[in-house]
Amino acid sequence: MPLRWRIAALVAAAICAVAVAVGVLVHHASRDREMSQAREAARTTLDRAAITYTRSGTVQGTGAVLDAPGLPAGLRDLAARGRRGTQYATGPTGPAMWAARPAGGQVLSVRVDMTTTLRDISALDATIAWAGALTTAAVLPLGVVSAGRMSRRLRTAAGTARRIADGDLDARIDAPARPSDEIGEISTAVDTMAAALQQRLRSEQRFTADVAHELRTPLMGLVTAAELLPEGDEAAGYVRNRVRVLAALVEDLLEISRLDTGAEEADLSPCPLGLLVKDITARTGLSVQLVCADGTDGTTTVWTDPRRLERILTNLIVNAHRHGLAPVTVTVAADGRTVSVRDHGAGYPDSVLQDGPQRFRTGARERGTGHGLGLTIALGQAAVIGAELEFANAPGGGAHATLHLPEPEPPIHG
Repeated sequence: MPLRWRIAALVAAAICAVAVAVGVLVHHASRDREMSQAREAARTTLDRAAITYTRSGTVQGTGAVLDAPGLPAGLRDLAARGRRGTQYATGPTGPAMWAARPAGGQVLSVRVDMTTTLRDISALDATIAWAGALTTAAVLPLGVVSAGRMSRRLRTAAGTARRIADGDLDARIDAPARPSDEIGEISTAVDTMAAALQQRLRSEQRFTADVAHELRTPLMGLVTAAELLPEGDEAAGYVRNRVRVLAALVEDLLEISRLDTGAEEADLSPCPLGLLVKDITARTGLSVQLVCADGTDGTTTVWTDPRRLERILTNLIVNAHRHGLAPVTVTVAADGRTVSVRDHGAGYPDSVLQDGPQRFRTGARERGTGHGLGLTIALGQAAVIGAELEFANAPGGGAHATLHLPEPEPPIHG
């Protein structure tokens, strides 16, 4: 049940509980008062009648009766023992308060009718019930409105927190500087957390970009110098290889920094997906099994950035060869806009499946070597072209990455 309806139900229950409690208290207080007054009136009338009976031997005009037929048995027995008392009882003539005492060999009794009194108490109970219902009807909408405002504010805070978790570090609740309640304090805390997180991440992004830029210039000189080393020398070959790896790492860092800052923009154009994927797999120079299932010999057209698509697929294929086992299969699905890359190795580690790829984290040691940037770059480039990249482990074993390209947009005619 949503929070607003829980609060509304709680308000309604509280109002009903208060109304019932007040009704019960008022009912018992009123009834006890009326009973006490009726008992006192019956005693007073009985005492006066007893005095008149003692003086005149008659009770006519006193309101008392000798040996009344409807007298409760308890009072009749009490009078037989020479005592007097009162008792409330109901009978064929209605509810009444009785008072009785012995009078010679007879029982002198007084009956005070309480039909009107109890009817008035019932009317009071009905009035209290109506008042409780009207109060509930008046207060409940106010509770629903107030709970709705609280619910909307909490949903706004939760939605903003989810946007921040999804990477939108500019998302804010815009909470007041001086919160007036607990929800305002939560909103202010979320905004403060988002601002601090954004500042920290931007500092790390600037550091990564600055380091990559500072390394690029001396690295280019190192690459040039390495190419001048004599061919055939094993040490020179090892130096050239390490320099190339270092140069590729710096370029990857620069690319990640551009992706982090949102500086990358896609250059979309119509491309035959199957043919484009065939060219990309060929240019990798790696052993790949290509399966085109779109039913049109790979000529289904999609709107995408071919350079970025090549970057994504190349990284996935290289990652499959580096960390998985052959055969590596690239499949263009029948919908004409889905491409998957699968190997037959140990599959992606749990950290990738749960949290996505993380830079400089390659998962389990048995998956091989690398800097952990390939999948991160592929995921970032997929976001640039508006595609979705999913990572899973195939039922038969092996890592399975699926790229879902967006629906093609119709051309705009001027």
